[in-house]
Amino acid sequence: MSRFVDKLPFFDRRASPMEEADDIPRSGLLHLHGGHHHYNHHQQPQQQGAMMAPEPSPPTKHSSSTLAQLLKRVNDARSDAASSANSSPSHYTIELGASVPGSTGSDSGRTSHAGAGGDVGALLPFVLKFTDLTYSVKQRKKGPCLPALPFGRGDATEPEAPRMKTLLDNISGEAREGEIMAVLGASGSGKSTLIDALANRIRKESLHGSVTLNGESMDNNLLKVISAYVMQDDLLYPMLTVEETLMFSAEFRLPRSLPGKEKKKRVQALIDQLGLRNAANTIIGDEGHRGVSGGERRRVSIGVDIIHDPIVLFLDEPTSGLDSTSAFMVVKVLQRIAQSGSVVVMSIHQPSYRILGLLDRLLFLSRGQTVYYGPPGSLSSFFHDFGKPIHDNENPTEFALDLVRELETMPEGASDLVEHNKSWQKRMGPKIKHADDGGKPSLSLKEAISASISRGKLVSGATDGNVTVPSELSAPDSAVTKFANPFWIEMGVLTRRAFINTKRTPEIFVIRLGAVLITGFILATIFWRLDDSPKGVEERLGFFAIAMSTMFYTCSDALPVFLNERYIFLRETAYNAYRRSSYVLSHTVVGFPSLIVLSFAFAVTTFFAVGLAGGAQGFFFFVAIVLASFWAGSGFATFLSGVVTNVQLGFPVVVSTLAYFLLFSGFFINRDRIPKYWLWFHYASLVKYPYEAVMMNEFSDPARCFVRGVQMFDNTPLAVLPVPLKVRLLRAMSSSLGINIGTNTCITTGPDFLRQQAVTDLTKWDCLWITVAWGFLFRILFYIALVLGSRNKRR
Repeated sequence: MSRFVDKLPFFDRRASPMEEADDIPRSGLLHLHGGHHHYNHHQQPQQQGAMMAPEPSPPTKHSSSTLAQLLKRVNDARSDAASSANSSPSHYTIELGASVPGSTGSDSGRTSHAGAGGDVGALLPFVLKFTDLTYSVKQRKKGPCLPALPFGRGDATEPEAPRMKTLLDNISGEAREGEIMAVLGASGSGKSTLIDALANRIRKESLHGSVTLNGESMDNNLLKVISAYVMQDDLLYPMLTVEETLMFSAEFRLPRSLPGKEKKKRVQALIDQLGLRNAANTIIGDEGHRGVSGGERRRVSIGVDIIHDPIVLFLDEPTSGLDSTSAFMVVKVLQRIAQSGSVVVMSIHQPSYRILGLLDRLLFLSRGQTVYYGPPGSLSSFFHDFGKPIHDNENPTEFALDLVRELETMPEGASDLVEHNKSWQKRMGPKIKHADDGGKPSLSLKEAISASISRGKLVSGATDGNVTVPSELSAPDSAVTKFANPFWIEMGVLTRRAFINTKRTPEIFVIRLGAVLITGFILATIFWRLDDSPKGVEERLGFFAIAMSTMFYTCSDALPVFLNERYIFLRETAYNAYRRSSYVLSHTVVGFPSLIVLSFAFAVTTFFAVGLAGGAQGFFFFVAIVLASFWAGSGFATFLSGVVTNVQLGFPVVVSTLAYFLLFSGFFINRDRIPKYWLWFHYASLVKYPYEAVMMNEFSDPARCFVRGVQMFDNTPLAVLPVPLKVRLLRAMSSSLGINIGTNTCITTGPDFLRQQAVTDLTKWDCLWITVAWGFLFRILFYIALVLGSRNKRR
């Protein structure tokens, strides 16, 4: 594997984007074996009514095989296999890194002889084509809350069903490998919706039209492997450094077969390509912690999703919120990614003149309709034909956006410009097709993916310097896997990342520990050294009820843990960085050690100070039931964090639900007194089981007496009588009942008291294991909530 990786051009060290900001020759993230071309808009003359074919980049010497030569080996191997009658292999291998005499990176290498026929044509490995994309959503009718009266003027004619709002209206176009296609338009024009449609983030039943790659519809799992989606917001862990963030992404997206040393080498090369060397050891930062700049954070977000060198890259306004220089650097990086052999589709609000020179295709939208599609160099001729020529020294995109905004203020909107674009496309179609050789890919999707693997993309499909090329008999996606790593590797990486985040935010655990210690100290001082009198029994009940419910209320601070990283999780799992089950187990493992510390802290603070019974065995059981309460409570809060969407909604749900659990726990009213229609809530109460467990741990000893002789009059109106009179009453009762009841006679033992409280259906160990089971159940429900709630698709 090391020999394979060392020969990948990806790892060639290049100058940073900051050093190439001026007229330095551009180089891709991967060196171009096929000499991918790009439009040079600063040197291309503007012509009306015609699109000029792109000029090839100058030849560049390179010792590695070109893509055309690699594919020729495949064709030769297939020809040899076909001519051989005794062999029918199911796949073929290409050894990387072999030098071919006379190989160059010029455009001459982009033509190859196909089979024995020797047909020669332009090589377009990947073409993402979308045709007649239409997407509509239901729009709620605005109006009064009360229904319209039948005799109201005009009310009877209003439709009752909600109206449909069209966000995309028959959008067509294509994006090619080696190019950047930019989607432009004002806010609300449908840019992000189109990116979502191309990235398969809209449900198929809602989206009409077709999206194909090399003429084939992509399977959802295959698309997740070969593509990446960069969201508009920078969703990163603030306490990780730039290098750590990219390294964790590499461990998620790169296969286990790639050695750790090579993964680090790839991360270091990517840091240089993104121009982040000076910020490599700086944390990302947030509002409370100073970190990298906005432009650097944006480039880190892109780097996280391109670490595995995706074939198709979607970006939703990657330059949003950046200054002109930072925005230019970001698009410069995207140009390198495109030239490395990727299809790059991005939305952008209003590009500068320098950024415009880096773009290859533009798609202008207005209220979901196409008002222009073509290269930037044809904008002048397009608007000149429309009767709105672009003035000299004016940014064409700014002129176009201003014109579209002006047209949208009119009643008919930009319909005239939409119709002009349709007629212009029909008139220019033959010339465009001739200039671009029809834009048809010369490879099938399987062949193009295999060829990309041979160039260094999707390293998960390569082993020991060889890459499997699927044949006609093999599975369509045999060269790729759904997840780059097995389950236990994902869990290990997630756990290590979570521990680093926890270690760098110690104040969260310190505050939680302080809350538990303060609560324990207050309870210990209030319930100090309780005796075995009837009054002491009641006070013990109050202590147990408050202590156990406090455990669950303290766990409510687990609610923001997932909510704060919810969208990071959605971004990472949307394209199969790791399994949801790995995340749930890692989340459980990371949080458990702190629960152990909190349990011992509370037990040590309260058990001996209150004077609870049981000795060492009783103490450790008390620790166990407190730990189980923390476990179940944190599981309940974690489950709710997977259901609710924000903390403001989650905390009222947690507090109110725990209040109901306490109400039905058996403390305020015994189980025998609860109405039958509410009895199910008693058994569903989380507080019931730890409350009954500590009661049985305290009162299960039959030799321990809690009511003796005259103590039976306590908690009654006779308690105010003097002791001699109480003794005389005992003697009278003894003579009447025929039983000798003295001042030291035990009236009520611990088991007797448990029977009075209706705590008889379970043992304390049953209550312990049921509490533990609640914790597991809530984490299973949390996993189900993640599966159902993280599909990342619009309806």
